[in-house]
Amino acid sequence: MGTQISEKGFNAPIDTLGYYEIPEGVRLEFRLAGPVVRAAAWAIDALIRSLLYLVLSLVLALFGGVGMAILLIGFFLIEWFYPVIFELHNGATPGKRMMGILVIQDNGTPVTPAASVIRNLLRTADFLPFLYATGLITMLINRQFKRLGDLAAGTLVVYRGQDRQRTEIPTDEIEKPPLDLSEDEQLTLLAFSERAEGLTGDRREELADFLSEVTGRSGNKGVEALYSYANWILKGR
Repeated sequence: MGTQISEKGFNAPIDTLGYYEIPEGVRLEFRLAGPVVRAAAWAIDALIRSLLYLVLSLVLALFGGVGMAILLIGFFLIEWFYPVIFELHNGATPGKRMMGILVIQDNGTPVTPAASVIRNLLRTADFLPFLYATGLITMLINRQFKRLGDLAAGTLVVYRGQDRQRTEIPTDEIEKPPLDLSEDEQLTLLAFSERAEGLTGDRREELADFLSEVTGRSGNKGVEALYSYANWILKGR
């Protein structure tokens, strides 16, 4: 089950799966990234920045006082604009890309320049009093794992979506459901039918028996009935 997101944000969460319904009725679904994977991404980016600092220091040390001035400017630009440049390019720094996560707006759209700047400028506040303690505490008490920068910028850190091929329903039988089904009920029925082969036979029958009053069948016959209803939703209308 997922965390239902209205246009105003999250309601009571059940897990880290969320979705946002846009005015056109299309539902955007994503998984929220928690503190552990974000910490790993930060560590990778910190290592990359350290290497950049080292290379810059070795090169500019050859230019004396002028080199030192350029070095300080370079440190400033890398520290504050390294994440912004990458987030605006593809939503993720190299560390985030390696961990399979990215930054988006609350409504599922790509992060904006203003939001990226705000969330990264507030890293200083998240760092306090040391080692991002404030940011970690904020994420742990926040439903969307938002640190202070995310709260101020209206952003989320989520896992990158992966293209999935639709699984074939195990039967070609088509039967119209005896009741009119809502959109959510249809989606649930399709999800069951596509994933059922990954369940044990007993578990499939146990789930199908919850709808025995609707199908008029139990056990494996109830499972087959649900498959045929799913085929009607996909093909038979």
